[in-house]
Amino acid sequence: MEIRKGIAVSPGIAIAKPMLIDSKDYRIPRRSILPSQRSDEILRLRKAFSTAISELEGIGSAEEIKESKIQDIFAVHMRFLRDRSFRKRIKDFISKELVTAEYAVSTILREIASHFAGIDDPYISERAADIYDIEKRLLVRLLGKRQEEVDYLREEVVILSSDLTPTQTAGFNKTFVRGFATERGGRTSHTAIVARSMGIPAVVALGDMSSEVPPECVVIIDGNRGVVVIDPDEETLKQYDRYAQQMSQFVSELDELRELPAETRDGVRIQLMGNIEFPDEAQIVLDKGGAGIGLYRTEFLYLYGGQEPAEEDHYSAYAETIRAMDGRPVVIRTMDLGADKLPHSGWHVTEANPVLGLRSIRYCLQALPLFKTQLRAILRASVLGDVRVMFPLITNLQELRQAKMILRDVMEDLDESAVPYNAEMPVGIMIETPSSALTANLLANESAFFSIGTNDLIQYTLAVDRANEHVSTLFSAADPAVLRLMRGVIQDAHKAKIDLSVCGEAASDPEFIMPLLGMGVRTMSLAPPMIPEVKKIIRSVTIEECNRLSRKIATMDSHRQIQNFLRDAATRILPETF
Repeated sequence: MEIRKGIAVSPGIAIAKPMLIDSKDYRIPRRSILPSQRSDEILRLRKAFSTAISELEGIGSAEEIKESKIQDIFAVHMRFLRDRSFRKRIKDFISKELVTAEYAVSTILREIASHFAGIDDPYISERAADIYDIEKRLLVRLLGKRQEEVDYLREEVVILSSDLTPTQTAGFNKTFVRGFATERGGRTSHTAIVARSMGIPAVVALGDMSSEVPPECVVIIDGNRGVVVIDPDEETLKQYDRYAQQMSQFVSELDELRELPAETRDGVRIQLMGNIEFPDEAQIVLDKGGAGIGLYRTEFLYLYGGQEPAEEDHYSAYAETIRAMDGRPVVIRTMDLGADKLPHSGWHVTEANPVLGLRSIRYCLQALPLFKTQLRAILRASVLGDVRVMFPLITNLQELRQAKMILRDVMEDLDESAVPYNAEMPVGIMIETPSSALTANLLANESAFFSIGTNDLIQYTLAVDRANEHVSTLFSAADPAVLRLMRGVIQDAHKAKIDLSVCGEAASDPEFIMPLLGMGVRTMSLAPPMIPEVKKIIRSVTIEECNRLSRKIATMDSHRQIQNFLRDAATRILPETF
């Protein structure tokens, strides 16, 4: 039995056999070869193609693969893999450029995928996704990595991987993928956020583990405590079976709070809203008793499909969500990606440090066609319900004014076309940098609401990469510097009499609910599965208790001291979670 400690990122217990997979997002550096190595690289290429074809033949002939759509996918892949001109193009690239086979595969296939994605014919443009799949399958062979067929699971497993992308995680079938653990990652990575939204138990930042996991053993993933148990003994397995049953009962009890208000014992009503990625998650928010959507992340519209989403793609997603919420508020955040993440757009740039580069609102203010397309769709959807728009990563008043000016330009375009929209749609911003926090009094004069994004606020304030496991212990909402900034923002919002919420992961952390209430927060937006748990805490405390706790931690000088104090306070209220 081996016990590994990592970072708990999504609560719950998963017990199943392991499936080891590799990250599908391979970054292949250009590596040169000697002229004498040409034949060896071409031989490696030929073997990779041969193995890939054999794999597809094996999967396609399986009894359970009977759906015509799946067979069509296999047929498309097989045509490409067997195409002689396609293989010759890669082989010639190796010979002429003197590069490794994996670099040639990645380069040529991404060129083809980009070309397909840019063609107007929908059938042809959709083939870009097939090319990316073929690229990954060949790279698995060339890099000597093991890849299991997650898409065709027929038994429950837990996924073990070096890392996972958000799109991989979002694509898991929860019926069979019971949980996952990764060697890298952090609590506020997008993968972790997706896992919490989907309710999949997960632990990250475990370090190298793939070589230590026998394929036929059982693995326990404890997403509450951040523990992974490999090949547990019988007594440990029994203990976790009992613990899993207790947690299931606890979750059922929490779900009974669905129709009850999020109200403190002294009668103060708190608005709990949900963070979502996809339209179908709106129903999860409702099922968990959420009062609306406080953060609709729209990035997946850009990351899926290999091409920039059209206005109708945006509108359809927003309209579906707004209609599902049936009059409840929906806060749509404009695109929060960097130029490094959008190679299919005309504004792709390579940056040494994308986190501090052309990203989020900065990127949108330069890529105006892309920005205006999204704003048009949001405005069109604004007549369907209580829609609000939110600009991310605003660092100064000038950026906010520019974004609002572009929004007005789009409104004028819609007026000229007689397209209806809500001219009074509230416009707010995310406070997630020290500069915006320190000038919140100025920004409040031109904002309808603030939403504190604690993930980036912590990252930029403490100079800690939130996805870096080596410094993950430094990433804390309980740091005195972060708390001081948050207090200032909350006070400035109250003085300006504008709405304020917290939509970062701190709002999903049971330990942090009392200090948020004590600092004056009355609206929180969090991962939908966490809504009942947070509601339980709110219904168990008084505002005066939270005020005293907030004043107490303001006198402390280290995040560890504050964290320990908050954990003790939360454990007394919700011992089942800790």
